Amino acid sequence: MAEPHGFIEPEGRLGELASGYLNRLLRGDRNGAASLVLEAVERDGVPVRDIYLGVFQPAQYEVGRLWQQNRISVAHEHFCTAAAQQIMSRLYPHIFSMERTGRTMVAACVGGELHELGMRMVADFFEMEGWDTYFLGASTPDEDVARAVAEREADLLGVSVTMSYHLHLARRLVSVVRDKPECGGVKVMVGGYPFLLDDELWKWTGADGWAPDAAKAVHEAERLLT
Repeated sequence: MAEPHGFIEPEGRLGELASGYLNRLLRGDRNGAASLVLEAVERDGVPVRDIYLGVFQPAQYEVGRLWQQNRISVAHEHFCTAAAQQIMSRLYPHIFSMERTGRTMVAACVGGELHELGMRMVADFFEMEGWDTYFLGASTPDEDVARAVAEREADLLGVSVTMSYHLHLARRLVSVVRDKPECGGVKVMVGGYPFLLDDELWKWTGADGWAPDAAKAVHEAERLLT
């Protein structure tokens, strides 16, 4: 089985935990991976924010890298992603207890994207910062995304793109939202793998900004709104 390294820094503060977590997932040991994370939070007091940024995020990036290199199968990738979603859900009592800020984010993945975990992580991170989030996942028609933005009086629309050939769908979605007067006050931020490869690419979509990870997404959102 492939050993994780690329996106995981073994010498980092949570590097050992991230490596152990991913190794267990790659072996199909979801319960073992969950135990590592829950013990770190509940026994060792590691903040949930740090788990998202230092464990879930680099592990998922590494899963994607291993899959692209044909070192793990689609089945492995799907198992790791589903397991991560289940483990994250067990941390929700720690997330949704945060004091609210009064700001709202609508989050969506363009087109038929199957990789929703990254955007879900970002939405959870905004929840940890006191935002109210409305996660639409993938395959939501552009008009319905715009309607959700209007109905929720959203301050921010987050759009995730995993595959480069879906970039045109992000541009189309931004255009649809921009054309709706009732969505006039919303800021749009994009993110995902293609933007990591070219940090100017977000401008082509018509968005107001982009962020490489969940923590920076919150900071960028605050900057856009203030």
